[in-house]
Amino acid sequence: MTTSKQSVRKLDSNYMQQYDAYVERQNRKKRRLIRRLVLFGVITLVILGGMTTYHIQQRSLYAEKTDEYENLQAELTDLRKEQKNLKQEAERLKNEDYVLEIARTNYFLSKEGELIFKVPDKEPSY
Repeated sequence: MTTSKQSVRKLDSNYMQQYDAYVERQNRKKRRLIRRLVLFGVITLVILGGMTTYHIQQRSLYAEKTDEYENLQAELTDLRKEQKNLKQEAERLKNEDYVLEIARTNYFLSKEGELIFKVPDKEPSY
């Protein structure tokens, strides 16, 4: 068996030149299409990445603001209770008997002819 190399020669006709030009144009179109698709893909990825980053930042900011809001609500509740207590205390301080009672217990003031004895709170240990 002999193996012979067959060679096919390309025709140099006008039709073949047009066909080669057509094939080259098709190849260029494919390359341009691939480039456009890659560019579009990259742009899409960049936009999606930016949107994801923005979304994550907004979620963390929302969580911080929610925590801050809850803390401020708790503080507001405490301040309202304190305000209510202070208003009650102010109303009591308008009463002369209450002021005299405070003076007697805290500052050991006495009425005329009254003696004050301080009794220890704890019982002796002996």
